[in-house]
Order: sequence, then C-alpha cells, then structure tokens
Amino acid sequence: MNENVPQEFWQGIEQFNSGQFYACHDTLEALWIEATEPDKTFYQGILQIAVALYHLSNHNWRGAAILLGEGSNRLRSYPSVYSGIDVDELLDQSAVLLKIIQQQTESQLQNQALPLPKIRLLKS
Repeated sequence: MNENVPQEFWQGIEQFNSGQFYACHDTLEALWIEATEPDKTFYQGILQIAVALYHLSNHNWRGAAILLGEGSNRLRSYPSVYSGIDVDELLDQSAVLLKIIQQQTESQLQNQALPLPKIRLLKS
C-alpha cells in the first residue's frame, strides 16, 4: 500500500469495513484534524460516510442521507484510486444506498438489510 499514508488511516478503513463506524469516525477524525489538503478533504469524505452508516444503525435516515451525500460530494473530486482506495467503488456503493434511503419509507428501511458500502483496497 501507499507508504505515505498514516497507519491510523488503515486502522480506520479496517474499522469501516468491519462495521465499527463510530470507532472509524474517531480514528479518521484525529487524522483529519491534523491533515493538510488534499488528504484532509479525502479523510473527511470517508469519515462522513462512516458517520452516515452509524446513523443508519440508529434509524436516523435523514442524518444518514445527508452525510452520505456530503461525504460522496467530497470524494467526487478525487481520482478513481487515491491513497490505495477504490474511490469509484465507494462512491457507487454509497449512491446505491442513498437512492434506497431516499426512495423507501421508514418502515421499509427498518425491515430490510441495507447494502452497506465497503472500502476496497487497491495497490497504488
């Protein structure tokens, strides 16, 4: 993987992919506060998607939709692969989930397993 990427970033990605969204938020927020651009906005985008998924677990559909949108918008300006992450894949999965949240009722959302995004690692 990219040796310029802090170890905490990989820890945050592992937390994201294992469904530990609150822990991922804490890990990436610590990085984000110290980061400079272009990494700062990249971390923030992933962080916001993680918080969106945390909101889903609490049935906060509106909060989830808002943060999925904001996080995705931040990541759209990055190349397809950035810091060893498949950005396009994360954006595609987030878009599918956002569409489901926006088009279904609260009771429909509560009664199904939602397709949670995963972050795919690529060799850069």
